[in-house]
Amino acid sequence: MATTSLPRFGIWALVHGSRAALQDADEPYDASWARNKALVLEAEQLGYDSVLVAQHTINPHDASLDQLEAWTASAALAALTSRIEIIAAIKPYLYHPVVLAKMAQQIEHISGGRFAINLVNAWNRPELERAGIGFPEHDERYAYGREWIEVVDALLRGETLNHHGDHFRIDDYALRPADPFRARPRIYVGGESEPARSLVAAHGDVWFINGQPHDDVARLIADVSARTRRAGQAPLRFGLSAFVIARPTRAEAEAHLAHLFALAELDKPLRERQKANIDPNVVMIQTFAQSARVGSNGGTAAGLVGDYDTVAQRIAAFHRAGIELFMLQFQPFEADMRAFAQEVVPRARRLLSD
Repeated sequence: MATTSLPRFGIWALVHGSRAALQDADEPYDASWARNKALVLEAEQLGYDSVLVAQHTINPHDASLDQLEAWTASAALAALTSRIEIIAAIKPYLYHPVVLAKMAQQIEHISGGRFAINLVNAWNRPELERAGIGFPEHDERYAYGREWIEVVDALLRGETLNHHGDHFRIDDYALRPADPFRARPRIYVGGESEPARSLVAAHGDVWFINGQPHDDVARLIADVSARTRRAGQAPLRFGLSAFVIARPTRAEAEAHLAHLFALAELDKPLRERQKANIDPNVVMIQTFAQSARVGSNGGTAAGLVGDYDTVAQRIAAFHRAGIELFMLQFQPFEADMRAFAQEVVPRARRLLSD
């Protein structure tokens, strides 16, 4: 599958601090609102198109560490920014769909039509279990999420909803004011299991794929592109998560990768404790176990490590395979985010404009 428009570039907000390693003297742990506000405002100034604000109520790495709250932060970012797309992740069990739809609709208004939802069906047990919500099995979570997004989708479109399902009973419900900017905010969907693929084909606008090699990404795109969409839906678009290490030379990039691997080893005891909290049926976790990497959601497995020209060429190849949005991580984040915008983005766009 090929795309015709130029790629978009986004960043992951630092909702739980550094993305590659927590113990880095060059990037002390900081998940504060102040840092994230400054980060997103600078990203917008540098020309980035989107920011993804992941949702956790407690830090998934270490419950004693700080954690930014996604939806209140996204509302504030909507008021402070003027151009960048704000994508807030949502775990359906944490919010009733009527309440969440109203919140999303309000942020859409605050942003002037720049808001989006990223639907994820949860992998971190303590977040739900310790709150007394419970942590159903993988496919049950997706069945719940599918019904949940059906409700949210209809309400965001301004429909008057009557819904009697397995999980929700909603009678004669409509939200006002409706969206004056478009039919509804964009819906991103994450997850690569069979239930996730079915859900995104039915209800998503963009599928977020975790970082992995080009050929694996191309196969995923081909699989989901072939699935039936609902009548009237636009073609599905695709995004890719990736951790970037771009330097003037390949040797410098590989040296920094080795440095981050060494720092990540310091977090190994923490990661071992995490394993008990993760659903082993999550395809993301199974995929990550197959490759050495740094960064979350696939990280460097996407191969965006090298000199500026090499990274730009790999981005162009992913884009030609169907990736429209690159959702990026860096460490040190601010410095590498600037260098990427200045050095790699122009190179990638030139390659794709020729």
